[in-house]
Amino acid sequence: MNEMHWFVLISTAVAALAIAIGTMFPALAMGRAITQALEALARQPEAEKSITRTLFIGLAMIESLAIYVLVIVLIVLFRNPLIEYLLEPLAR
Repeated sequence: MNEMHWFVLISTAVAALAIAIGTMFPALAMGRAITQALEALARQPEAEKSITRTLFIGLAMIESLAIYVLVIVLIVLFRNPLIEYLLEPLAR
């Protein structure tokens, strides 16, 4: 295997690890946020609208982190700028 194969293999493994970690932590944060919101609703049912609105805003922000990780991983996988650097010696 030449260095191009190793580079693609390692970048794919790192991308898989990044997407695993990048979706695991936002999922845990969502679960914790929902748990806290349900506890708050149980203590103060009259504040349902305020709690629900704040929960949805918080969930949207947490989800945006997971989407950001997905975009970065897709860029690394499909448009990695270092591949051109490795291909340069082969073009000569």
